[in-house]
Amino acid sequence: MAVLNGNRDIRPKETEMPKMKTKSGAKKRFKFTASGKVKTGQTGKRHRLISNSPARTRDLRGTAVLSHSETQRVKRWMPYG
Repeated sequence: MAVLNGNRDIRPKETEMPKMKTKSGAKKRFKFTASGKVKTGQTGKRHRLISNSPARTRDLRGTAVLSHSETQRVKRWMPYG
């Protein structure tokens, strides 16, 4: 039975478990596709680029999709992604 105080219901609220936190480094580096795959930037494009061939540099354009095992790890880091 509800205890009313004027128009307010003053029953104690049922608390849920605390929310899980997203790893802040993961949310900066990964995005999810509509099908649930994980996109990330290419590796090997930050520094020491002079040692790469021009063809290698062109091949590293755009984004990459992570493998299935890496996707499972990232999904643990981003529970609400």
